[in-house]
This record gives sequence, C-alpha cells and structure tokens, in this order.
Amino acid sequence: MIHSSGWWAYIRHDEKQPTPITRELLWRIWDFARPYRGRIALLLLTIMLISGLSLIPPLLFRDLIDVAIPNADYGRLNLLALGMIIIPLLNGAIGVFQRRLNAEIGEGAIYDLRRALFTHLQRMSLRFYTKTRTGEVMSRLNSDVVGAQQAVSGTIPDITSNLVSFVATFAIMMALEWRLTLLALALLPLFILPARYIGRILRRIRRRSMELNAEMNATMNETLNVGGALLVKLFGREQREIDRFSRDAAEVRDIGVQSAVIGRWFFVMLSIVGAVGTAVVYWVGGYLVLSPDSAFTIGTIVAFGSYLAQLYGPLMSLTNAPVEFVQSIVSFERVFEVLDIPIEIEEAPNPVVLGMVNGRIQFHNVSFDYEALPEGQEKAGLTDVARFGRSNFASHLKRGKKREADGGPRTEDRRPRMEDGESPPSSVVRRPSSDVRPPSSWALQDVNFTIEPGQLAALVGPSGAGKTTITYLIPRLYDPTGGFVSLDGHDLKTVALGDLSNNIGMVTQETYLFYDTILANLLYARPEATEAQVVAAAKAANIHDFIMGLPDGYDTVVGERGYRLSGGERQRIAIARVILKDPRILVLDEATAHLDSLSEALIQEALQRVMEGRTSLVIAHRLSTILAADKILVMENGRLVEQGSHVELLAHGGLYTTLYETQFRPEVTAV
Repeated sequence: MIHSSGWWAYIRHDEKQPTPITRELLWRIWDFARPYRGRIALLLLTIMLISGLSLIPPLLFRDLIDVAIPNADYGRLNLLALGMIIIPLLNGAIGVFQRRLNAEIGEGAIYDLRRALFTHLQRMSLRFYTKTRTGEVMSRLNSDVVGAQQAVSGTIPDITSNLVSFVATFAIMMALEWRLTLLALALLPLFILPARYIGRILRRIRRRSMELNAEMNATMNETLNVGGALLVKLFGREQREIDRFSRDAAEVRDIGVQSAVIGRWFFVMLSIVGAVGTAVVYWVGGYLVLSPDSAFTIGTIVAFGSYLAQLYGPLMSLTNAPVEFVQSIVSFERVFEVLDIPIEIEEAPNPVVLGMVNGRIQFHNVSFDYEALPEGQEKAGLTDVARFGRSNFASHLKRGKKREADGGPRTEDRRPRMEDGESPPSSVVRRPSSDVRPPSSWALQDVNFTIEPGQLAALVGPSGAGKTTITYLIPRLYDPTGGFVSLDGHDLKTVALGDLSNNIGMVTQETYLFYDTILANLLYARPEATEAQVVAAAKAANIHDFIMGLPDGYDTVVGERGYRLSGGERQRIAIARVILKDPRILVLDEATAHLDSLSEALIQEALQRVMEGRTSLVIAHRLSTILAADKILVMENGRLVEQGSHVELLAHGGLYTTLYETQFRPEVTAV
C-alpha cells in the first residue's frame, strides 16, 4: 500500500523493485517504430533544423548591441530586424511539419501496438477470460496503450530535440566564452543526482497508479452493466458498491496527488539550480565586461544569457527525461505482459484442411482439468504475468520440466490410436495420473464414446457431471488434459481452426447478444446471408412472428447483452443464429431451457428438421429431447458411466433409470 503520510514515506516503500529497463525491452519497443524509420529520419532532420535556427537570434542581438547601434548602421539594423521576423516564421513552419511527422509516427506505432494487443487477446483461450477480469483487459488495451503512445510521440522526440539543442548550444557557447560555459556546466551534478533519485520513486508510483486504475476500471465493468446492476439491485448492495468504488477512486486520487507533488518538487529543485547557475554566470560575466582589458562585450553577455536559457532548458528537460521515460516504459511493460502470455489453443504448423466434414466425433480416453495448464505455461490469468522481454518459450518448458522433477503435474507421451488402428497426425497427448492430483479435481476422466455422422446424442447427468465440459472440447474451446478428441478420424489439434469454426454451431447455456439490431446479431453467424435465408432461420426457430410484431422489426436494437428481450426470446434468436450458420455439427447446451412448452415443441420440431443429416450433441433436462436421441450419454462425476438408447438404459437399471424416475417421469405424469 501507499502510505498517506507524505511522498517521502513512499521512498521507504518496501515494494519489489520494478524490472530494469533492458536493451531487450528497448529493442522490442523499437520493433513497433521500425516501419516508420523513414519518417523518423525526416523528423530528426527537422529537429536539427529547428535547433540550428534557434541558435541564430542571440547572435543577432549581439550584433545589434555591439555593432549596429554604436555605429548607427541603419541598413544593418533593418536586416537584423528582418532576420528576427523570418527566423520565427521558418521555425514555426518547420515545427508544424515536425508535429505532423511526430503524430504520424506516434499514432501509427500505437495503432500497430493496439492492433497486436487486440489480435493476441482474440487468440486467447476461454481459460484466459475465466481467469481475468474484463476491466483489467480494458485497462491494458486503453490506458496502457495511451501511456505507451506518450512515450513514442512525446517523450522520445522531446529527448532527441533537447539533446540536439543542448549539444548545439554548448558548442556555440564554448566558441563565445569557454570559461563561462564550463562554469555554467559546473552545476550539472546538481541536476543529475535528484533526477536519478526521484526517477526511481516516480516509476514505482506510475506502476502502482496503473494497477489502481485497472482495479477501478474492473469495479466499473463489473457493476455498470445490465447483469451487474441487476445483481446489485436485487441484493440491495448499492451502498456497498459505492463504498468500494469510492475506495478505489480515493486510492487513484491519492497516488495522483503524490505523483504531482513529487514532480513539482523535482521541478522546483531544478529551477533553483538553474537560477543559481544563471546568476553566477551573469555575475562573472559582468566582471569580465567591467574589466578594462577584457574583450567581453555587453552584446556578448546578452547573447550568452540567451544561450544560457537555451542550455539550461534542454538540460532540465534531459535531466527529467529519465523520469518521464521510465514512467512511459511502464506502459509498454504492462502491454508486453499481455503479449507474452502464451497462446493455449494454437493452430498446428501445417493444419489438416477438412472443408466440409462428415461429422464423426470420437472421444479417446479424454480427461480434463480446468486448473491444468499446457506444459510450459505457469499462469492463465493476466495479473499474474510479469514478462517484459521477448517471450522465451524454452525457459517456460524448462520450468515445466522442473515442476515435474519436483513432483508437480507430469505428462506421459504416447501415440494415440484410432479405432481402425491408424495413428492420427498428433503424436503427443497428456494423460492424467492419479498420483498427480486427487480424482475429484478432474472435470472429465477417461471418457470414451463415438457419435456417428447424422446421429443425435443426448448428454444427461446430475449438475457438475461434466456435460458442458464435453461440449467445450468439441469446438476446441479447451484442449483435453489427457487423451484426445477426433473429428472424422483427425485429432482436433491437427485440424485448421477455421474448419472447426465453420463446421460446428453451438448454442450455450447463457445466450450473448451484441448491443445491436436483431438482424446484425443474426448476420454475425453468416454475414453474406440473404434476407430470405435470415427469415427462414428465424421461422425455423419460431421467432420470426415475434420479430415482425416489434415496431422496428429486424432493426430492433436488443440492448446490452440482449436484456431488452426475455430469456426465451434471446434463446430463440441464438438458435436462429446457429441455424443460419448451417453447420455440419450442432452442439446445444440446454438450448430449450428457457422456453415455454409451446415454444419448446415448435423448436424441437424445427431442430429435428435442422439436425437431419447432421451430427448433433444436445444437453437437455427434458424427456422430449432425450427420447429423440439415437444415443444417450450418461455422465456422473466426470465419467461416462452409461451409454445407449432410452430402452436399453432403462433395462440396465443404472443411473439413467434413477434420473428418469426422479426427473423425467414427472413430465409423463404431468401430461
């Protein structure tokens, strides 16, 4: 925590020292600026031109005082006055061009960074989003990228400009009077020492400020949406959330005040040092002018004083530059934290392109643990990651092997076999071992089943039996911890991800709709669909008549997450969306859970037509769905305990019979 007893207390803060700025980190930042190196070279040229032009006015003043006025040279006086006007005009014109170049470089590089970040986030597995708060992701994508933009378009160009100006001014001052120049530079240590000391403090404050802002953003994201607001109101926790947000906002406020105060004290110290240096130079220069045998003129001391301001200004900025630079680098570090998270669900180097699939799904000794990460990956969430250089996957693998040696999760390499005895392209799978973790931690354990093309399979079982987990593995939202899943005889890990997406349609338990029109939400499944195809899909899902009854029809905006519609209406739109996609494989996770009896009957009739000729896997708690299934898969505690037809399972007298008696028979009795 940051202490409130003043900014000096923060110096004693025992927080872990931030990662140093390494050459590797700087090269990685340069990678985003490399495409703009032509503009960067032109920018450097404009900086040198502006710095050179800025050195001329003091010389004009010296000539005016020492030559033009004492000699009553009107022509020289006119030229000097004209020069004093032309130089600022040239400087201004070049400055506008420089600003444009600077903006193009900064905005372009940040566009590339933001796009790379968003692309990487799109490729993250579902596990990443279950482990990371949305507000934290938004903070990295917005606030941290803006901070990085300041480094590219502000801090770095300013450092370059001040460096060129300082060197040029120093050179001309040495030519005018080397003794006074060295005297002016004698105070240089007084600039450097405070900068190095306070820079470390401000960098820690900057990182902590970003963390607190991310925390505040997370609070807002959790509560300022329909679902969060509904939960808060139902439990009457408005004041609790206000207090929580106030606490977060207060911490952001306090650290902002501390940063401002420290920065201002730093500027005051530098200003005092600069004022002392200026006074000493004028004092010594005055003695030189008054000395009868000195060639040091009044014009020279006036020019020297002007140059002194141009020397100390860039010098103060350069002294403060490390402070600003390290604060900006923190933004890059936080962005690179995200970019360095390994992609869990990655496409094979040479994926198998299936095109239109037949739809034969097989689970081969599949086991799955939500807490088990791929080998070499230590954390799934965002806030636990702290890798600032380039990703070193070799080190991740090395750490993973060390965990195995220490008794951590182990893997067993083996060649998976298909039913026909042929080996799939993937040769390495992970098997669970009972001595690694307790069996209760596995969501699935050694699950084996086959769904033939065109079959309808129903998943039944108590809550938490692993039914939804099975549906997540088919579209490869997760990869099995052990065993493998195959489609048409190919391990899913070897199949092109685009093929999986194109061939699999899924309706999940919780329907998500974008804040857009009904038409836009339907077209998300198939952007090129015609109006007739959209209407046909809506009719098949029994939602067309409802949509046409709305004032704006298909152009009706559904609101945040579709909350302007009822649960059943959202579900039917989701079903219409997957029907419009026209996949070869359908996965329905309690797709009729929110429907009334009449809507369910209509949907079941429509789904039977849609499922014809397709492989379908349905999680259902209603007898009508199960009776229509070709195969019933009965799950319990992550294991497939029974499979067969309704009649076969009833005759077996196992778990399915119990479920039928307690859950499904009442439906028959009610009818």
